[in-house]
Amino acid sequence: MSAPEIVKLDAVALSRAIKAKQISCVEVMNAYLDQIDRLNPRVNAIVSLRPREDLFKEAADRDAQLERGEYRGWMHGFPHAVKDLEPTRGIRTTKGSPLFRNFFPRDDSILVERLRHAGAIIIGKTNVPELGLGSQTYNPVFGTTLNAYDKSKTCGGSSGGAAVAIALRMVPVADGSDNGGSLRNPAAWNNIFGFRTSSGRVPSQFYEVFIPSISVHGPMARTVPDLAMLLSVIAGYDSRTPLSIRQDPAEFTGMLERGFKGTRIGWLGDFGGQIPFDPGVLELCEGSLKVFESLGCSVETVTPDYPLESVWQSWLTLRGWQIAAEFRAMYPDPAQRALMKPELQWEIEHGLKSTAMEVAIASRTRTGWYHAMRKFFEKYDFMIAPAGQVFPFDATTHWPKEVGGVAMDTYHRWMQVMIPISMSGCPALSVPAGFNDRGLPMGIQIVGPNHSEMACMQLGHAYDQATNWVTKRPPPLLRGIC
Repeated sequence: MSAPEIVKLDAVALSRAIKAKQISCVEVMNAYLDQIDRLNPRVNAIVSLRPREDLFKEAADRDAQLERGEYRGWMHGFPHAVKDLEPTRGIRTTKGSPLFRNFFPRDDSILVERLRHAGAIIIGKTNVPELGLGSQTYNPVFGTTLNAYDKSKTCGGSSGGAAVAIALRMVPVADGSDNGGSLRNPAAWNNIFGFRTSSGRVPSQFYEVFIPSISVHGPMARTVPDLAMLLSVIAGYDSRTPLSIRQDPAEFTGMLERGFKGTRIGWLGDFGGQIPFDPGVLELCEGSLKVFESLGCSVETVTPDYPLESVWQSWLTLRGWQIAAEFRAMYPDPAQRALMKPELQWEIEHGLKSTAMEVAIASRTRTGWYHAMRKFFEKYDFMIAPAGQVFPFDATTHWPKEVGGVAMDTYHRWMQVMIPISMSGCPALSVPAGFNDRGLPMGIQIVGPNHSEMACMQLGHAYDQATNWVTKRPPPLLRGIC
């Protein structure tokens, strides 16, 4: 099998071919590294790439393991680049910040442990915004990652490098994380799938283990079966995170095909006019609703009965408090503070001003919003919302100052459509919704009740079978390569 044929395989087919010894792990590694050599200089998605000779040695070791009957798991021999926020043993993990420019972790995170256990070969990292803040992937360590469909535009973030690497077939699948849309936004803007999982689904080693973080980890992929298989690898209980879910992640290897006749869907749109959108975004997303109706679903436009602005303000309080808690020791040092981008300094200052009572009230608002969502899902099986308020913008712009004629009062207000979903703790699958007349991608969020990851992926798979956006509209950079 030729190198272009190897990288063209979806991850499920690649895994089967490796296990059956139809292709060797060395051949797979060579194919993907060649793809990275061709395309990564144009988009800057993968950083801290390890030396070829080291990677070929590990690939040869994986082949030797197969010969001995030692199959590691679904990712046996997969070249994998880890998001650069994630601690990775012996590999530079900068978090896109000068503060961590030369940081080499001694230990893997839980997620990276699981990737390695399943047979993945860690080839490097995927680029992120500085410390993951803002849905635009640029930083002073590695620079800007460019959109897979238009190199003049942003790829989104914070899992921006991961999304571009998948879209351009530089890795089979990728991991990501999401606080305010970091799995969903870059997936939408690069025509792939990104899954924000339920709180506790993928155990995450944050500084605080007893208060549920807004941030969660999740998979990204070009197909829903690939997404489901990666989730089966990274999900599952770990005693280091006591609130992680004990459900057997093997469930996600099950059947994705099912019928949806009679399924009830609530479409949020612009939340009853409460959230602004640039021209064309809502119309494109609304066009995808016909696909769900063709699957047998009934779709209604709805507005949740809860004050949206209070959810936003509570998110600001909780986010600032958590960020300030993480960086409180660095911030007083002028030399270290000078290495922090203005948005990080703003978050820390906001968090340091928050009182314990304000944090408690914000947490109660989050609880109230969860119960409003819970009641929503007593009437509807799924919620669908846009996965962005703007199309990919110029890569030199840090963040949009205006959306739909409305001035943005923070560096992330333009991502407000993502925040109610984040605050609910419910799973949200970003799926492609198509392209505008300039060829720029957009996506929608399929949101389900708490712990309904499998149902979200089943609906996403049926939608993908009907639309086939990833195969139908590959990035222009892939022409003549695969």
